[in-house]
Amino acid sequence: MVDAVVSVFMERLMKIIEKEGNVLLGYKAEFKKIQTELVFMQSFIKDAERLKRKNETLKVTLADLRELVYEAEDILADCQLLSYSSGKLLDVTKKVPAKYYIGNRLLDIKEKITSIKDKIVSYLTPISQSIQGTVQEEELPRWSSPVYDHTQVVGLEGDTRKLKDWLSQADSNGIMSVGIVGMGGLGKTTVAQTVFNDKEVEILFEKRIWLSVSQKFTEEQIMRSMLRNLGDANIGDDRGDLLKRIHQYLLGKRFLIVLDDVWSEDTKWWRRIYEGLPKEKGSCIVVTTRIEKVARQMLVKEARIHRPKVLGEGHSWLLFCNVAFAESNGRCTSNELECIGKEIVSKCRGLPLAIKAVGGMMLCKNPYYHEWRRIADHFRDELAVNDNSVMASLQCSYDELPSYLKLCFLSLSIYPEDCEISKDQLVRWWIGEGFVPQRNSRLATEASEDCFSGLNNRCLVEVVEWDYNGKIATCKVHDMVRDQVINIAEENSFAGSSTAHYRHQGLTSDAKEKPIITSKKTRALISTPKSGEVNKIPSTIGYKFCDFKYLRVLDLSKSIFQVSLAHLLGKIGSLKHLTCFNLSNTHPLTQVPQTLEKLSNLQILDLSYCQSLKSLPPFVMTFENLVVFDVSHCGSLEFLPKGLGRLSNLEVMLGFKPAREGVEGSRISDLRSLSRLRILELHLTRADEIDDDDETNALTGLKEMQILTINCFNSFESDKLVSKLEKISPPLQLHELSLKFYPGKISPKWLNPTSLPVLSYLSICGGNLAWLNQSFWGNGETSWEIKGMKLDSLSHLSVDWGQIQGVMPKLRTVNACWSPELVSFPIEGVAFRGGVWKEDRNN
Repeated sequence: MVDAVVSVFMERLMKIIEKEGNVLLGYKAEFKKIQTELVFMQSFIKDAERLKRKNETLKVTLADLRELVYEAEDILADCQLLSYSSGKLLDVTKKVPAKYYIGNRLLDIKEKITSIKDKIVSYLTPISQSIQGTVQEEELPRWSSPVYDHTQVVGLEGDTRKLKDWLSQADSNGIMSVGIVGMGGLGKTTVAQTVFNDKEVEILFEKRIWLSVSQKFTEEQIMRSMLRNLGDANIGDDRGDLLKRIHQYLLGKRFLIVLDDVWSEDTKWWRRIYEGLPKEKGSCIVVTTRIEKVARQMLVKEARIHRPKVLGEGHSWLLFCNVAFAESNGRCTSNELECIGKEIVSKCRGLPLAIKAVGGMMLCKNPYYHEWRRIADHFRDELAVNDNSVMASLQCSYDELPSYLKLCFLSLSIYPEDCEISKDQLVRWWIGEGFVPQRNSRLATEASEDCFSGLNNRCLVEVVEWDYNGKIATCKVHDMVRDQVINIAEENSFAGSSTAHYRHQGLTSDAKEKPIITSKKTRALISTPKSGEVNKIPSTIGYKFCDFKYLRVLDLSKSIFQVSLAHLLGKIGSLKHLTCFNLSNTHPLTQVPQTLEKLSNLQILDLSYCQSLKSLPPFVMTFENLVVFDVSHCGSLEFLPKGLGRLSNLEVMLGFKPAREGVEGSRISDLRSLSRLRILELHLTRADEIDDDDETNALTGLKEMQILTINCFNSFESDKLVSKLEKISPPLQLHELSLKFYPGKISPKWLNPTSLPVLSYLSICGGNLAWLNQSFWGNGETSWEIKGMKLDSLSHLSVDWGQIQGVMPKLRTVNACWSPELVSFPIEGVAFRGGVWKEDRNN
């Protein structure tokens, strides 16, 4: 991980030297000397990282280097703060004590780094006559979106057929219990998910419940999770009442419950829940576990235990090709690469997780013989140390990550087992800490999403929820991947629970006060509740949030506090290095803390889902470094303060509610100045929120804009508002458009293939839409470029599937539900829960 820490520091230092060299003043020479030493060392560090696992001296030396680079980065940040006060540059040479300390400390750091460099070089040189020849160039992402389709299943058709047959045989006398038993990485969960999501199974069972059973759980957590699956979010009641409610929901219904990855041999908790379930409708329980004894204790009989086998040679190679050659639809066209690929696959021993990990690694490498040969040798060496093919493949995958992705990968270590992780939370954290390299004028938000795609394409995260546009909304981490990432994070002092040296912490309801208090080096404190849950944070911990001098990221999302947040965060202004502040879905938040005004370095400000927040202070519009500003789903927020146009670095603006005419606040015309704006969500409810005449063309000049959402939820004066909406002209290069609760009966005239020639994704949800304007269907010579479409809760929209196909020849996927007037759509139950249509590419 040292290579990643060095890269982040170097990127930040180079940016400051190029753009803000005067900030460093008297220290520029010292920083450049450190830079020179680190540039030389980068040729050796990656090799040293691999070798340190076999050499304790090298391990300690690299740990010392890591801490020195972190300290240099902190001093760099302090220099920036010392140089600016109230927006004016000060001469830090006049601050004699600070200058004396910083200068001496930088000199000391430089000398120690030089000493470490000499040690590393002297150690590595005898091992390799040409170490620099083995170092790979730092590659940038090859793709900015998912390439491998994680929904593909290979070699498990017999397993799923067998289980479906068993489930269909359940009779009305009791509940059938089925077990899937086998080693980690064998595909037990994949088999269970495939069966759980099967259309035939969905029809067979009226209620389906999926429960991920972590190694640390309580009976109450399991029951609450069951209720959330059933649509009941109530957080009160004791265990007895919870079980009664579960019984009531399931009474008279045939249900399927999957208990995934059960470890505990003490299954009394399950027997108590089992006894409270209705048993007269032929329901089924499916248990996946690595331990056969657990399955038996959970009432699974021998005749209903399925033991998946490892993949055979043919299926192993097919799965590898589907991942490694996903860019060419799973086809390997090189005999040389096929030979090495089969050698690699043979070492995976038929375990799907190992095959996907090495396949994802090869997908992201250049298809050259010498590159594949080097990685095959690396994998062989790892297996010699660790005979577990899954863990060896994961270690190899980590070693081969570009340095900027290593820190992104390690960030997964702070999340609890089976936690559903928000992609937005991850990528905003990465931006806030500077993990994401911004090269070739790439926008920070684009670059961070590229990094997430890098982890996804390497099969290091598992997709939980896809959006209709093919983007990932949430993900989780396989328990074996999680074990590996936790070990690496602890070894590198990135995250952990036992010492004060870790710099990143997850925040949960059971967080211990002592680590929170003692971890003075903490750079990121991230809220990590499980899906559907909230954090209940005691005030004793809450009052410590403002004590971390070098905190970059403070994420308190989905948290409940005992006292006012404005009071709790009264000293937030002391966190001078804070770049990312997330208060999404926190309670109680009625106003933004006044001392927030002092945080001039903020790049991310997320206040979404704060329903009690009525207004924002004007100083928010002075945060000129803001990249992401999210006030979506703030139902009480009336408008944004005046000055939005000053936020010239803004790339994402969500929940922008313009001020009404005559009110002192930001207007749509202020968007003209936001030249870097990539994603915009407008919340429009009244006609006078939209400017007249040519000012409505404020969006057309935004050359970076790719995604636009127009949300008219809870709108008034429908006719007048529709008339104004007709005048909004989205930019020609728009890639994705979402209309939510559109108040008109006919779609706007600008929604046509000529005005939006490159639009790839269109979503229309809710509202009064009954017909699509004639312009939507083009002029006979033009057609849409749309690949994906979503139609949701459109009670009156009458559209024929044949018409849609006629004007959208590139359409690949359609999500549609609760839209009874859609005609001939190839989606079962489109008038109700609906589903997804995907183009059959085999025809």
